[in-house]
Amino acid sequence: MNRMLAIFRLLLAGVIACAAFGAHAQLSIEITGSGASRFPVVIPVFENEGSLPRGVSDVVRADLERSGLFSLVDIGPLPLPESRVPDLADMRARGADAVLSASLLPQSDGRYEVRFRLFDTQKQVELGAMSMRMAPAQNRLTGHRIADFVYEKLTGLPGYFSTRIAYVVKSGARYELQIADADGMNAQAALVSREPIISPSWSPDGQRLAYVSFEAKKPIVYIHTLATGQRQVVANFKGSNSAPTWSPDGTQLAVVLTKDGQSQLYALNADGSGVRRLASSAGIDTEPAWSPDGQWIYFTSDRGGSPQIYRIPATGGSAQRVTFDGNYNVTPRPSPDGKLLAFITRNNGKFQVAVNDLNSRQTTILTDSARDESPSFAPNGRMILYATETGGRGVLAAVSSDGRVKQRLSVQAADVREPAWGPLQK
Repeated sequence: MNRMLAIFRLLLAGVIACAAFGAHAQLSIEITGSGASRFPVVIPVFENEGSLPRGVSDVVRADLERSGLFSLVDIGPLPLPESRVPDLADMRARGADAVLSASLLPQSDGRYEVRFRLFDTQKQVELGAMSMRMAPAQNRLTGHRIADFVYEKLTGLPGYFSTRIAYVVKSGARYELQIADADGMNAQAALVSREPIISPSWSPDGQRLAYVSFEAKKPIVYIHTLATGQRQVVANFKGSNSAPTWSPDGTQLAVVLTKDGQSQLYALNADGSGVRRLASSAGIDTEPAWSPDGQWIYFTSDRGGSPQIYRIPATGGSAQRVTFDGNYNVTPRPSPDGKLLAFITRNNGKFQVAVNDLNSRQTTILTDSARDESPSFAPNGRMILYATETGGRGVLAAVSSDGRVKQRLSVQAADVREPAWGPLQK
């Protein structure tokens, strides 16, 4: 039995011990592939930005460039104040299709009002404007929100730069459940343990994480409120309690329990009450994931003899097989719009991220690595975060849903796995 098949069996039993990061280490992001065409934009230094301890415009530029969809047109160190319309013909002549103008206005309470406008140089029109308040220390959050604004105006999709990611890091005998900005910065440990932590899952409001901890020497499902650090046990039945995933309305969890035999699917309320079995199988059912409309639960099962992906009504019932190509397809994760299904497939001995178009049933393999795990969609569906291995240790990577943009996120001398991308911030 090869390594990944062994991992699958252990996961089904609820006893896999996946890894995590070292304390407060930042993810470094390397762009390993990008789309053929990029949208050229001007993101100038913001007016009065020099009065801040750290800049805002550099955060905006880094976000947009890292997305693989934009190229930056350099116009030098001079700002383009929000109060004036830039010379759009000049910007177009410099090769820019869009230009941002922005100013920081000091306020009496020590904060700043950030005003910015985005222009289309081709049509010579303003695409939108916004203002927001910020404290000097909020330069990164403000930059992410402005990048989200630019991204949405130019692509039609919500930006994801102000979202957060969760992941597990193992450094020596230490496991940490870490929360970081989508660009890997501002990493904070939500939980530190000498026992494995696996399967983090974000609540739809982004305020809580469900996960599995082995701190009691067995897998138990917890819900962790991030703002307070308060935790609640929601599944601690006989045997294994694993693979929690939230319903789209945040009122329920689907989990995998062995309390009645081998691993099977159950649902329960977010406070741990009302446990009910969703399916019965002679095989092992695991890795549930709700569809965005709440109507279906996708899951992995070997009920047909090999690991494949199925779905059942969220209220329970008969299972329908979803994947038919190959004899190993696991870890289903629907896209936020419900049109795609990301999963891990075995392809010529390699375990890679693939997407299935749920309308055409066509499958596309997105990665060329060999040991991919745990795919997780960005909340706008554009990128997929996943775990893989490089140089014998776990790293995170991201790939666009069309396979063109690729990134690698790693921390020196630590093993990183179990990524989960959080929802859009309200």
